[in-house]
This record gives sequence, C-alpha cells and structure tokens, in this order.
Amino acid sequence: MQSRYFDVYGAWQQDPEGFWREAATAIDWFRQPDRIFDPEQGVYGRWFVGAETNTCFNCLDRHVAAGRGEQAAFIYDSAMTGTKKSFTYAEVLNEVKAIAAVLADLGIRKGDRVVIYMPMVPEAVFSMLACARLGAVHSVVFGGFAAQELAARLNDSQAKLVISASCGLEPGRVVAYKPLVDKAIELAAVKPENSLILQRPQLVVPLDAERKEFDFAEMVNAARGRDVDCVPVKATDPLYILYTSGTTGQPKGVVRDNGGHMVALLWTMPNVFGVSPGEVFWAASDIGWVVGHSYIVYAPLLNGNTSVIFEGKPVGTPDAGTFWRVVAENDVKVFFTAPTAFRAIRRDDPEGELVENHDLLGLRALFLAGERLDPETLKWAEQKLKVPVIDHWWQTETGWPVVANPVGLGLMPFKPGSPTRVLPGYEIDVVDDAGAPVPKGVLGNIVIKLPLPPGCLPTFWNADERFRESCLEEFPGYYKTADAGIIDDDGYIFVMARTDDIINCAGHRLSTGSMEEVCAKHPDVAECAVIGVKDRVKGQIPCGFLVLKNHVSRETSEIAAEVAGMVRNEIGPVAAFKTVMVVPKLPKTRSGKILRGTMQKIADDMPWTMPATIEDPATLDVVRETLWKNGFAHEEKSVVAPAG
Repeated sequence: MQSRYFDVYGAWQQDPEGFWREAATAIDWFRQPDRIFDPEQGVYGRWFVGAETNTCFNCLDRHVAAGRGEQAAFIYDSAMTGTKKSFTYAEVLNEVKAIAAVLADLGIRKGDRVVIYMPMVPEAVFSMLACARLGAVHSVVFGGFAAQELAARLNDSQAKLVISASCGLEPGRVVAYKPLVDKAIELAAVKPENSLILQRPQLVVPLDAERKEFDFAEMVNAARGRDVDCVPVKATDPLYILYTSGTTGQPKGVVRDNGGHMVALLWTMPNVFGVSPGEVFWAASDIGWVVGHSYIVYAPLLNGNTSVIFEGKPVGTPDAGTFWRVVAENDVKVFFTAPTAFRAIRRDDPEGELVENHDLLGLRALFLAGERLDPETLKWAEQKLKVPVIDHWWQTETGWPVVANPVGLGLMPFKPGSPTRVLPGYEIDVVDDAGAPVPKGVLGNIVIKLPLPPGCLPTFWNADERFRESCLEEFPGYYKTADAGIIDDDGYIFVMARTDDIINCAGHRLSTGSMEEVCAKHPDVAECAVIGVKDRVKGQIPCGFLVLKNHVSRETSEIAAEVAGMVRNEIGPVAAFKTVMVVPKLPKTRSGKILRGTMQKIADDMPWTMPATIEDPATLDVVRETLWKNGFAHEEKSVVAPAG
C-alpha cells in the first residue's frame, strides 16, 4: 500500500481550517462552531469557537444510542491482584452516571475542579468521565505522588473535591494513599470541601465523616440507576488540567479543551494508529500521564474501541512476559508503550524467550513513545514481535503525536532513530539559539509554527503570561518544544535530546542522545544514559552510565572500556568520551523517563531536589556514590527536599 501521507499533509497545508472542519464532522456537536479558528481569541487563537458539545456524550452516550452498548469499552487486567473484568459501553455509561450523581450531590458543577489521585483501577477512569459529563474539570495526579506535590496541585487548581483510594499496589508492597492525601490537605492553603475514598481490600482505612470523607463504593451504589444528563460545554471550555513539573518548582498546569481535543484524538485513531471501531487498543501507561488521558481513556472511546486498563509493570508482575500475556488474551491489535518498558523486558529476557509462550498473531503494530527510542531497542522489538515498530514523538503539551509514521495512511520507509515525518496540523522547523533556521542535518532547537493545531494546550491553568514566557517568547511565531534534533534531506525528523541535554565540549555542540545510541549497540548493554559534566578545560565532557543485561558475567571495566572505544570510533575523539560507569538501575520517573538533569546536578555538585515523580529514590543514591568513587560528586548529598 502506497502511503497517502503526502496527499493528506498537502491537503492540510493548502487549507488548514478546511482540514479540521472536515475532521470535526466525526464529533457530535450540540451547537456547531461559529468559526473553525479564531486568531483573536486566547494566547495564540482558539479552535471551534462558539461550538457546544460534551466529551462524555461523545465517548459513551452516542455509542450506546448507535447500538454499540454491548461492546466492551474497557478490559481491566490487574497483574497485581489477578483481577480481570470487562465493562461494556452500556455498563460504563451507567457507572459514570452514578458517579456523576454523587459528584452533583457533593456540589460539583460545571467549571469546578476535581483532583483524582488513584491507582490504575476502573473507578479512576469512570471518575474522569463523570467529571466530563458534568462539565467539571478533572486533574489527575499520579497515585503515590508526594504530599507536598499533591498540595501544590490542590492549591493551583483550587479543587473542590478529591477522589482517591485507600491504597495503590506495587510489586511486593502496598502503598497507603490516605496518609498522603491527609497530609496534602493539611499543607494546602485551598482545601477541598469533600473527599471520596475507594476502599481496596488490600488496605481498608477509617474515614472521618466530620472531615467530609465518604466511601466511594457506598455513595455510588446508592446513586446507581439515577439518570444524569450531559452538561453542554463550550468547545473552548477546559476538560482537564494535567500538571507537569516546572523548572521553577511551581508545577505547570497544562490545559486541554473539549472540542479541539476530541477532534484531534479521534482523527489519530484511524489515521495514525490504524485501528477501527470495535478493535482492542492498549496503551500500557497510567492515567496520571498524558498517554493515559489521551490513549487509555479518551481517544479509544471516541473511536468506539475497546481499551485495556492495566495495573502492573512490564517486569516483575510476575515476569517479563506479562505484556505478551495481556496482548494474547485480549487480542490486542495495536499496542502502545514506552521504550523504557521494552528496555526492561530486554534486560530480563534478552533472547525474547517469553514472547514464544504467547500467540501474538493478532497484533498489527507496536507504537513506542515517551522517551527517545534507541535503534537497538527498536531492532530487538521488531525481531521478537515481527510487526512494525513505530517510533513517534509528542509531549504532554501537544496531547497527541507531532511526528509519526501513520499506519492508517500507509507506512513510509523506516529510518532507525527517527519517528519519521511531521503529521498534518503541525509545521516543524529546526533553528539555532538566535531563531535562525539551520541547514538540513544540523542539530538545533525543534520548534512548531503557530498556531498549534486542535488538541494542543491553549495555555497553562490561570497562567497565560507564564505560558507566553516559557513557550512562545524565545522563538517568536513558534512554540518552543525544548527538544533538540535535526531534519534530514528527506524531511525525516530525528529528536536527539532535550535542549538541556546538549553538551558543549570544547566548543562542539554534541548530542547525548547520539552517544547513547552507540552505547546501546554493545551486546551486553540493556540500558544507558549519557550526561554532560563540568570540566575545567573543555567546559563539559560526557559521562556514561550503563545497565547491563541480566546474566552478564564479564568484568564491568572491560565492558566500559569497549563502550568508550565504540563512542570514540563512531562519533570521534571530539566527544572526549572516556568516563563510563556501570550501575544496577538508572533513576527514572514513574513514566519511564531517565532523570538525566538530576544526575547532572549531582555530578556538578549543584543543589538538587529529589523529584516527586521518581520511581525508586535509592537509584539516585547509587548514582551519587558511583560518581563520587569516580571523582565527580561529593560524598555528601546536597539534596534539598525529600521524595514522597
């Protein structure tokens, strides 16, 4: 099949408003838009101005009315508890109505904010949809976040209600949520009026009626059967706030609107991911992240798909074959996860023996995003799964892919290391620090031409000026992605690193991502990270960290020397790549991003804060000790705040 990409992208370029007007016909509107795009509204313009709709209606009600009510909307698979349950569209609609009735009884109205702080359980997803039904604005905070981080989000959103659970489950331990919620409310200047707590059998906690803490299941059971209509909202009204860590320590509240969000997400399902209504689509992520919002909850439901809600890990629940079990048991057609998950699986099962235990013949494609996909991981996944492995690139701020090889439009030739070409809606340039375009193949700042398409953030929550300053001012006429990369002669985009991961070694701008690519080629290396550390002579020099595959018995110093030699051979002596260290695990966020910035601060003896999103705080201790033994960091920690 020849790709239709160029025809479709050309149609968007020729008539952007006409392109999105056509895409918007797939959505049910209560009132049609007055204008498809109004450049005078908002910070850089707004999409579908004057239109009214409701996201929950488009996700549930219209499918049930169209006869899709008995199709599975969600499959819940908890590798932590062994629970498996399927929910039809009609069943989800009934549950969402009941939760919406509870929220309405607790005083939640259109525009009110509700913080959801829950594990990966169906009730969390249903609560998101219940907020959307009422026109309330949900803000999901990853379950288990530190109390002070939760408090900051309560303050910024001025939430009227918290929905939480008694606990979350991690391999080998139960994480109590209630004490974290209590502490956050104590710290918050703006305190929610009520709390709804889902009691899980692994930990039942006492609730205090005087503090307006209510049992989630009891309240919902009492409201079951009540009919709650969808509240019409403007297309430009906010659907949710999703907080990302800000460089100032103040979290950034990324706002997503109702209309543009639905139009863009629904367009991606058949065109980018290549899935049809009724098929099973699985994004192995968490609703605390943007992938969970976009591709566990909203996009699959908008398109009439069955989505998988998975509670577990790629390894350790119980082994590195759990993903293949879920794909096989549920006949998943398209699978989406993070590269870090595959690196963990490859580390534990380097030969892919556990893949052979499951029938994956129904799987058509694997999509990977969330962190740079190194070519070695891509090749391993292709060899073991025998399906197209599609790297794609986007951000919390964009809400949907910016660069991808679109399955539904017909795949283009692959280039390892590149997520392929920019999608309709986006125009990308690569510029130097002064904003001037750089030649093809030259490393620079990746920027997106304004206006951003539907589905992207219109602003930060109650912070238009902060949005302008941090995202739009440095490169006028563009949105700053804060990623660095190149565009080659064929128009393929290579996203090499965050701009703060570009190091200046003796006047040469070098990408740590390109060095990591070389490190990952070593047959004994499962994962790697390269950071730049201060050097009195060269300004900065690269420092590599390796995680070896299980069962490697060779001397680590020998492997480190070989990796250093590979980098010098492939990138050149200019890289000054001499320092290579082996660690048991890399410090990562719970979403799988390696904490390179924090590692660099430790190496340079700068003050650093234990990230609230860190998965395992002990990994940073190991990095600090390893750096100290190699003459970089001081033995004492300069940490300024504890992890949660």
